[in-house]
Amino acid sequence: MTERQKDRPWLMRTYAGHSTAEASNELYRNNLAKGQTGLSVAFDLPTQTGYDPDHILARGEVGRVGVPVSHLGDMRRLFQDIPLEQMNTSMTINATAMWLLAMYQVVAEEQGADITKLQGTTQNDIVKEYLSRGTHVFPPGPSLRLTTDMICYTVNNIPKWNPINICSYHLQEAGATPVQEIAYAMSTAIAVLDSVFASGQIPEDRKGDVVARISFFVNAGVRFIEEMCKMRAFGRIWDTITRERYGIEDAKQRRFRYGVQVNSLGLTEAQPENNVQRIVLEMLAVTLSKDARARAVQLPAWNEALGLPRPWDQQWSLRIQQVLAHESDLLEYEDIFAGSHVIEAKVDALVEECLAEIDRIQEMGGALAAVESGYLKSQLVSSHAERRARIEAGEEKIVGVNCYESTEPSPLTADLDGAIMTVDPAVEARVVAALKHWRDSRYQPPFNHPRPCKALEKLKEAAKGTGNLMEATLECVRSGVTTGEWSEALREVFGEFRAPTGVSSAPVAVTAEKGTPLALVREKVARTAEDLGSGRLRLLVGKPGLDGHSNGAEQIAVRARDAGFEVVYQGIRLTPEQIVSAALAEDVHCVGLSILSGSHAELVPDVLVRLREAGAADIPVIAGGIIPPADAEELRRAGVAAVFTPKDFGITEIIGRIVDEIRKANKLDPLEVPA
Repeated sequence: MTERQKDRPWLMRTYAGHSTAEASNELYRNNLAKGQTGLSVAFDLPTQTGYDPDHILARGEVGRVGVPVSHLGDMRRLFQDIPLEQMNTSMTINATAMWLLAMYQVVAEEQGADITKLQGTTQNDIVKEYLSRGTHVFPPGPSLRLTTDMICYTVNNIPKWNPINICSYHLQEAGATPVQEIAYAMSTAIAVLDSVFASGQIPEDRKGDVVARISFFVNAGVRFIEEMCKMRAFGRIWDTITRERYGIEDAKQRRFRYGVQVNSLGLTEAQPENNVQRIVLEMLAVTLSKDARARAVQLPAWNEALGLPRPWDQQWSLRIQQVLAHESDLLEYEDIFAGSHVIEAKVDALVEECLAEIDRIQEMGGALAAVESGYLKSQLVSSHAERRARIEAGEEKIVGVNCYESTEPSPLTADLDGAIMTVDPAVEARVVAALKHWRDSRYQPPFNHPRPCKALEKLKEAAKGTGNLMEATLECVRSGVTTGEWSEALREVFGEFRAPTGVSSAPVAVTAEKGTPLALVREKVARTAEDLGSGRLRLLVGKPGLDGHSNGAEQIAVRARDAGFEVVYQGIRLTPEQIVSAALAEDVHCVGLSILSGSHAELVPDVLVRLREAGAADIPVIAGGIIPPADAEELRRAGVAAVFTPKDFGITEIIGRIVDEIRKANKLDPLEVPA
């Protein structure tokens, strides 16, 4: 048999970073040695939201879900002995993207790199932060300006860099249907390109250069056919928009370039070994079709619903990609789906529905207007509620969760607490101490006081004007300014933004006809409120710390509302002090805390202590999130009434158990109404 010419494989990445810059650097170098062909940097939540590690909101979050990078020294250590001129680096960073890219550029310059050769991607999609991930800082207008300035700077100075990764991944995590995922991402792209071209920073004859550097980051779920068709629809719509709206004639510049992380929303805590086949199936959706193949792929690990993956778990995910690329004959053939009437019909339907939704958003004034009005968020909350309702009703099957639940003991999770990586709590103190040393020593050469102060004043002046902010940001980096100081300077000028939660406007997703589970819980809620003489039961749903993944909290809030609770939900990014103050002011009967970032061990006990000090120890506190068993037991010993993790997928049942805890805390007899 004549050997076929194989296509070049996609970039293989692992989303990684934890603890400290030094520890993450070692992890990166080890992954590169194992055959990884690109870096995908995970930053911790304080870095993503523009806080230094010693800020009150950073407590318990430092180094948890990524690496803390507080200043140029951290960035140097993160990429020590990694030649950036030869690397392709993806950075998952949005509100502070300009700041992180500036530090990356300065480190590259210090290495002697030609910055025009730097390759990689900054995610830099703030719209989806308002809708799903919650690491936004500034209002939509100033945020779009930061994105615009950064795109213009990179096109003119770092031409191989992808300055934005328009990100539909987290939209699907927040409940988006394929139509919503495509339409909202494309609406974001339109808003960004309109802003870039209106800024006057790009000559007319270079518009194609801008479009050619726009990349996308998408999600691939387990519905293989639908997801593969979604990728083809994405490409067709992008080609149409860039040609018809922006007049881009060069087909290469109109190419839909995307990277993918396959779905983490569908990973299960129950029978987590099943996640391996889910990951493989999802990966095939973005690799089998040559005409819609991803340019970069990163896979989650089998145990991400349990906690932070270990290096071995990440290696396993990398090996999945390598087996497909190097052992199979996938890369030897043209597109194997071309000409399929099934595929073409599905793609045509998706394109038609997506274009209609894009037009609807444009009529509202575009993506940013649809964010500020709450339309996009309420649509996502509704879609997610409908999906959860289908799972609970058994209409949507999830193996090991709502069907085929019996299982043999798994050797992978025999030591459940050892099946994930944990971050030493002492790391935070070390990082804070190192930050203090940096602040103290930057007044010595090469920085010399008062350069940091002068650089920050120049940044604020630039922000008050209309010029590009990248040069002032680079001056801050070179002057030793910290992440928190850069962000705080811009907060002074731009202000902050609290995005709509979408909870109050979400329609009812689960019916409460007589005899249904929700009707029975509604009866429990009404009888308990009557027994307490309180009119209605009141539940506070709180998101302490910097974890912005609010999907679970929103679904609890919506279902509790539909069960008859008065729900107090103020959105994300609250301190324990603010949560306790709200609980007291609203005279709530229960406090529910949602944390997925790993900071539960610090923040939940703090809420308990503050309630006791306020004389409100009788208010039951429940916790939900990705909480390992040992941590859950520790929280119960500290006084938490109940702990819920991803295996507790029945939201109506959870609401019923919340009522039980309220009755127990108020010394009421248990109700015989089943939950």
